[in-house]
Amino acid sequence: MKLAARLCLLVVACHASPPAWAQSAAGNYPNKPVRLVVPFSAGASTDIVARLLGGKLAETWGQQFIADNRPGAAGALGAEAVARATPDGYTLMVTNPGPSINNILLKSRPLYTFADFAPVIYIASAPIIAVANPKFPPNDVKELVAYARANPGKVTWGSSGPGSNPHAGLETLKAVTGVNITHVPYKGTAPALIDAVGGQIDGLYTTAASAEPHIRAGRVKVLGVAGPKRQAVIPNVPTLAEQGINGADNLLWIGIMSTGKAPRAVVEKLNRELNRVLQLPDVKQRFDQLGLDIEGGTPEHFDRFIKAQADQLRALIKSGVLKVE
Repeated sequence: MKLAARLCLLVVACHASPPAWAQSAAGNYPNKPVRLVVPFSAGASTDIVARLLGGKLAETWGQQFIADNRPGAAGALGAEAVARATPDGYTLMVTNPGPSINNILLKSRPLYTFADFAPVIYIASAPIIAVANPKFPPNDVKELVAYARANPGKVTWGSSGPGSNPHAGLETLKAVTGVNITHVPYKGTAPALIDAVGGQIDGLYTTAASAEPHIRAGRVKVLGVAGPKRQAVIPNVPTLAEQGINGADNLLWIGIMSTGKAPRAVVEKLNRELNRVLQLPDVKQRFDQLGLDIEGGTPEHFDRFIKAQADQLRALIKSGVLKVE
């Protein structure tokens, strides 16, 4: 009986060890710099959010949260680096639909899977907007569609890469209107915006956060909002639905993920602090200026949202609007 009792205690202790270890890891977290991988170039909305929140986390915990821009392949290069990192919570990704959903479902040979990431928190969302060079003849998306119909293939439209959310938005617009617009992929939003300003391309889909300085300076004009309502930062710009174009809305959300199998206690600690940071007055004010609606919530809430978004993308693939390449 004594031997059996010892064995029973040993089994219980073994099962108890991982949670105790995880709790200890969370208690000491972070005890070294944390890398915030941004799978896009500097200046994009994900980059702006990463630097803002990283600064706030550094203030709280006294450790650096370093923004690490890894652009390329519509975010797949940066996302792969996070997927392959040690699952200890010291490598995080500030992400959007491109790296986290599109690059998995729209690629015949994806570099990673949904299981390679652990959702931490849903940060915010905003509809994508259509912006164009000021000299581009159309002044709204309805005129863009008419112009593209009269000039098939001649309109050039940039994106942050094949399979990115702006690219998906363009393909959806083409599908619902039947127009022929030439897609020009870039290694991020910033270089695409620079070429739109310079007239090398006609326009692109992006967010108000990414295009803010160019809009304010008049270097680009906004043709429409691909969302259910107008944005407060550009109140005079009508939605696509207001312009008679239905079924082409596209939401760009931003969230934070860790490497899959990261300690649950670390994920929860990050989630709690980020929820607190998102409610700080100066953070809320900055998000308002960027046209981003704050979300927050639990890791489970973010996980459910990702799964729902993935189901919507699968439906677009099944209907033929988007194609797996």
